[in-house]
Amino acid sequence: MYERLYEEMERATIQFVGYASDRTRFDLCIVFTEQFFGKPIVICMQTGKSTLLCLDDLHHLEHLQAIFSLGPKEAEELSEFLRQHIPSIAIKDEF
Repeated sequence: MYERLYEEMERATIQFVGYASDRTRFDLCIVFTEQFFGKPIVICMQTGKSTLLCLDDLHHLEHLQAIFSLGPKEAEELSEFLRQHIPSIAIKDEF
């Protein structure tokens, strides 16, 4: 027995992007949705690790390091790359 908390359906935009540097390679899936206060979901296709990110979150390199198991340089590269793909959004007030 369970209590259903929510069930939403929407058409989402999905972008697949990849890049390689001297240090690492990333194959990413970015899901743009109205859920989660409008933050896109970024999924690493190699590891399956994912997180919600907005432009402000990309300044917190420690967060990227922890989520995607990266070193400082790799997190900096990923942050720079994602700044080109994550739009600036206003956090939506759902309350």
